[in-house]
Amino acid sequence: MKYLCLICAETLTEGMSEADREQHFQEYAEFTNSIKASGHFAGANRLQPPDTAVTVRVRNGRVSVTDGPFAETKEHLGGYYVIQAADLNEAIQVASRIPGARFGCVEVRPIAEERQT
Repeated sequence: MKYLCLICAETLTEGMSEADREQHFQEYAEFTNSIKASGHFAGANRLQPPDTAVTVRVRNGRVSVTDGPFAETKEHLGGYYVIQAADLNEAIQVASRIPGARFGCVEVRPIAEERQT
């Protein structure tokens, strides 16, 4: 089964020294290589900061676009992994090794895959 691991943390790398930032990215590279080797990897990407995002809403047929998201929280969605795991327990074990889990949190969600007809 596939699981989406949403990585949420405070803006982190922008405040790091160059050496700390390089070490942080190296930890992610090592994690990614390890789950590729184990067969858990299905996809991943880092996201640009929230100030580059827009929010789209459609109400009564009208499209509204606003800057943001603007949440009342210090943490924001910074990236994601899509992983393969036998069950939720295995997905949790994989997600617990994501480096960002030490600084924020990782939300693990099963992906509802549509049945092929």
